[in-house]
Amino acid sequence: MNRKAVLSLCAVLLALTARAQAATVVCSGTIDTLQFDATATGGEFSIKLSSMNIPVYFCDPDNSFAAPGSGYSISATTCRSLYATFLAAKVSGTPVANMYFDGSEVPATCDGWAAWQQANIRHYLF
Repeated sequence: MNRKAVLSLCAVLLALTARAQAATVVCSGTIDTLQFDATATGGEFSIKLSSMNIPVYFCDPDNSFAAPGSGYSISATTCRSLYATFLAAKVSGTPVANMYFDGSEVPATCDGWAAWQQANIRHYLF
């Protein structure tokens, strides 16, 4: 192969790899669990909707949080606002119509989470 072909192949492989790192899954349902884990890195909140099999970490109330592969972060202020909103929804029983989870640890379906996984919440709708 000539140099131009090798560089083109490398560019294509790099683009495919970058695409494979991030994923999105959209879940819905009532909020079953909101929890705080002080043993996580600095302490993190997690959430489990009724369509999910286990809770997923989504932010840190004291520091900026970025789930692996998400490409953006959630500030501590936004984290506390999210938690307050989700707590109000849990107490009132208001279902979440759509919650978008982003990151490289995101499964293909809402019931495919593995233990200790992290994701950024990009968008939600009640």
